[in-house]
Amino acid sequence: MSGSGARTAAYGSLPADTTEEVRTRGAGVSTQVAVLPVGSFEQHGPYLPLATDTLVACAVAREIAAGYPVHLLPPVTVSCSHEHAAWPGTVSISAVTLHAVVKDIADSLRRSGVEALVVVNGHGGNYVLGNVVQEASARGERLALYPAVEDWEAALVRAGVETSALTDMHAGEIETSILLHAHPELVRPGYESADFTADDRRHLLTLGMSAYTESGVIGRPSLGSAEKGKELLASFADSFGALFELLTAGRE
Repeated sequence: MSGSGARTAAYGSLPADTTEEVRTRGAGVSTQVAVLPVGSFEQHGPYLPLATDTLVACAVAREIAAGYPVHLLPPVTVSCSHEHAAWPGTVSISAVTLHAVVKDIADSLRRSGVEALVVVNGHGGNYVLGNVVQEASARGERLALYPAVEDWEAALVRAGVETSALTDMHAGEIETSILLHAHPELVRPGYESADFTADDRRHLLTLGMSAYTESGVIGRPSLGSAEKGKELLASFADSFGALFELLTAGRE
């Protein structure tokens, strides 16, 4: 990993850098790379907070920022959670709005000299983020979406996650593990007995989550552990190296 230079500790999920710290870090690299966590504000069963996806995205982004000279941004917390609308507390914006927000952030960063943006996505329903990156890349801009499927696969193996990616869809072993490591104080009792599987979800986009689960859980949270969460995050930080090299290549 590359040294990240001086970095002020984050305040909760918010980076606490001053403008001078950002200036100093940027002066030491040939290409400035920003990292934008994008999560959601949606139900995660009775034991994980509504902000789970945002907390997961922030945890991944913080691990990246600890090992690479990147500009860590505050998270986009409300995104496309329409499939969870049946549960109280869930809030969504349209895909068009999310697309515009990320594009505007990327445009603003380029105006200030930050050429590359990595979007760390913590919510599977944010399909539009792939389109944002595709369109930006076609314009010659440096955008990336992280983690990729392959990064997830490597992380699951390293952490010893027992549930398949198909089965562990929502509030399961993976998310519970990351929060048990990164924010154990936010995990309420009950995950130990909340396992529920529904592997055939072919009509999810049409019917929503409520057609497949009453609790809001699809996965096996009882298998979650803080150690698995720690290893998942460490794997994401290691895998990021290849993407960082790609985004900064040819700018020496």
